[in-house]
Amino acid sequence: MKKLSITVLALSFLLGSCNNQGTETTDDNMAEKESQHSDFEWQTEQFADLRILRYRIEGWDNLSLNQKKLAYYLTQAGLAGRDITWDQYYRHNLEIRRALENIVRHYQDNKTPEGESTKMENEEKAMNEWERFMVYTKRVWFSNGIHHHYSNVKLKPGFSEAYLDKLLAESGAQLSPEAKAVIFNDQDTKKVNKADGVDLLLTSAVNFYDPDITQAEAEAFYKKMIKPNEKEPISYGLNSKLVRTANGIEERKWHADGMYGPAIQEIIKWLEKAKGVAENDQQAKALGLLIEYYRTGDLKTWDAYNIAWVNDTTSDIDYINSFIEVYDDPLGYKATYETVVQVKDLDASQKMKVISDNIQFFEDNSPIQDEHKKPNVVGVSYKMINVVGEAGATTPSTPIGVNLPNANWIRAAHGSKSVSLANIENAYEHAKGAGFLEEFTFSKEELERAKKYSDISGKMHTALHEVVGHASGRLNEGVGTPKETLKNYASTLEEGRADLVALYYIMDPKLMELGLIDTLAVGMAEYDGYIRNGMMLQLRRLEVGDDIEEDHMRNRQLVAAWAYDMGKEANVIEKKNLNGKTYFVINDYQKLRDIFGQQLREIQRIKSEGDFEAGRKLVETYGVKVDPVLHKEVLDRAAQFKIAPYAGFIQPELKPVIEGDSIKDIEVEYPKDFTEQMLKYAEKHSFLK
Repeated sequence: MKKLSITVLALSFLLGSCNNQGTETTDDNMAEKESQHSDFEWQTEQFADLRILRYRIEGWDNLSLNQKKLAYYLTQAGLAGRDITWDQYYRHNLEIRRALENIVRHYQDNKTPEGESTKMENEEKAMNEWERFMVYTKRVWFSNGIHHHYSNVKLKPGFSEAYLDKLLAESGAQLSPEAKAVIFNDQDTKKVNKADGVDLLLTSAVNFYDPDITQAEAEAFYKKMIKPNEKEPISYGLNSKLVRTANGIEERKWHADGMYGPAIQEIIKWLEKAKGVAENDQQAKALGLLIEYYRTGDLKTWDAYNIAWVNDTTSDIDYINSFIEVYDDPLGYKATYETVVQVKDLDASQKMKVISDNIQFFEDNSPIQDEHKKPNVVGVSYKMINVVGEAGATTPSTPIGVNLPNANWIRAAHGSKSVSLANIENAYEHAKGAGFLEEFTFSKEELERAKKYSDISGKMHTALHEVVGHASGRLNEGVGTPKETLKNYASTLEEGRADLVALYYIMDPKLMELGLIDTLAVGMAEYDGYIRNGMMLQLRRLEVGDDIEEDHMRNRQLVAAWAYDMGKEANVIEKKNLNGKTYFVINDYQKLRDIFGQQLREIQRIKSEGDFEAGRKLVETYGVKVDPVLHKEVLDRAAQFKIAPYAGFIQPELKPVIEGDSIKDIEVEYPKDFTEQMLKYAEKHSFLK
């Protein structure tokens, strides 16, 4: 899955690619919805670098009973596999989580009254050890493990090992010496390491490979397995862990009778129920193939499922479910478990359909080389959707845009689905902080342009990134998949390529002709925001001295810093200092568009030709290292706003209304307590030992 991520930081700055709520025109229905939700509590708490938000399921009451059942069954299927993600992220995660949860349930002495810890989230020195323990526990819940959800660095406990021993003893919770040690020691410090010049597996804690398997061994294993020049290659290694046995290195497949079997059997149970209330035959066919894939682990069945799923374009209820995203594997083979259940926003989807209807125009007029263009872009569908529920790697931190499937040959032959998560974006908009925009814009003109156009520019960037960007371009004949050729740089370069497609076309008059925007000032606002974020604002997410590790952050700095460098002679982007504060100001938007076009051409060439060295040089030159002086300045300027840079969500709860033996309705409740939901999930949806 190619997914566009968002943080509260980006929304606080009203940055284009992440802030897709609304347009310049006021919609009567939207105004009515806003009035109805005026008393809805969008943010519930803040701690460490995190904010906990809530979202609403718009349009739920308009669904039929069978549609509600379908959404409910799919949501339960998703939750049944949440333990899988925890185990995939680190081999000790489940044991540590259960110990923390047992302490929270059973330890009574010295607990702070409810709500007290959130009052002191910015007064860490005043916290007692219990409060520090609870902050750590909630951070672990948020990250689905003991490594930070975004930076991949191991979370540091704010309490002592002796205090944890006291909590364990007095609560009756159990934790092995090895699992307890890793909470405090300096081992397995990074969940995923994609740094240049190191063994990517031995320096990554992620549990897709036995800890002693080297990068060279894993690459040799799959090199023997992969058949060169396959027209329809399966996704080798997607659904397995690589383990060392007495017979050598082998795969442990994830399926009903294999690894993660108990959780997968529970997933299948709920998918069978979902299939029974499918909206149409095509959706039922896809669900049947997904069930078969979970039963067997056969990757050819996975491909057949994806083809059936992408051809289901009429269902109002849709879903993402399985082992999909490979960002968390430093080698790009293994996929993390994740699910999204969604209902189509019919009105918004119809308005944005014009982008997918004109997909061939965008491909034909792209600045990439002709031999790298697709002569016939097929089957790209785009929907604005409202999320019903998420599980696994998509929560609490969620994407706002998704494009699937991942296999290049399926996308080329059968098309893809792109979605924007409208109600998630709406929740971010309601919960955003104030003041950042004024602090980091250089001129009154730039500020006013951002205030006026950032909503629509964000919507356009997301749509162009997902629908056009990820559907664009093709590999040269005989070139292997990007995970084979570009390796640990593949995801960064792919996200950069999709961003550059969006940036190039958001300043194209064609968007005005199509009625998507009224003025190219929309594109100017997007350019301002993108450079501002890529050069400065996203640095707020890093600790001083850190390199950039996460693929999306690398991609944004790569594009922005490379553009700044390319435009230096013509002063296209100017670094200015005013009253001791740094700003990056665009002097020529059309020249910057040309630069984005040149960058897109080169990154597509790198991908099409599988040019690893050129890709490595680009990412390492522009996407990894941080200017420490500028970084400190950004942190100092942002600190005054006291708004955590990351956000995630408490999930709505779907509750069946039972009469006799039948479900008569399914109601939606919106919980407010993050801790309560995490404990409830642990009690109801834990299927792995």
